[in-house]
Amino acid sequence: MESATAADLIGTITPIDDLERRHIEQTLAWLERTDDVYRRFPPATPSPHLVACVVLVDPVERGIYQGRHRKSGLHLPMGGHLEPFEHQLAAARREAHEELGLDPSFDIVGDRPLFLTVTTTIGPTGGHIDTSLWFVARGHRDEQYELDPDEFDGGQWWDLDPYGIPDSDPHLGRFLHKLDSALRPALA
Repeated sequence: MESATAADLIGTITPIDDLERRHIEQTLAWLERTDDVYRRFPPATPSPHLVACVVLVDPVERGIYQGRHRKSGLHLPMGGHLEPFEHQLAAARREAHEELGLDPSFDIVGDRPLFLTVTTTIGPTGGHIDTSLWFVARGHRDEQYELDPDEFDGGQWWDLDPYGIPDSDPHLGRFLHKLDSALRPALA
């Protein structure tokens, strides 16, 4: 039942490129084979498992907020693993509240994920596969957000430049291209 809900949501994502298309196909095939999409035992069991990312975006000032993730050492959006039986959007809301201290507004591109990735994690607990749904939440570039100090060593705003954020998720540049395409009609 839970994998059907995830599959329905993932089926609404329009891929930006062949890699995202393959990730969507791979994820839908995985969801057909399992009902266990949640991380049951940290850091990695089962692998893969679903993750909800919350990308804080200022569409007017054209910025993205990233936190310096303690475990991976990368600049990353906020987010985390879904709890058992938790809906993906509920997980995105919970993660935004826990890690950013805010009730997110998903009014930029809607309350469905804009992007999907399948990534092998790095860092001390790395080596497992995260299937990540990237949700876009509204932020304001003139604000600094108090990130969860257990998860992040602070955060900062970056320009929406796919080449301008060092040490980040390997798919961030592709996400930024897709986000830019989604923002253009809204700003016209």
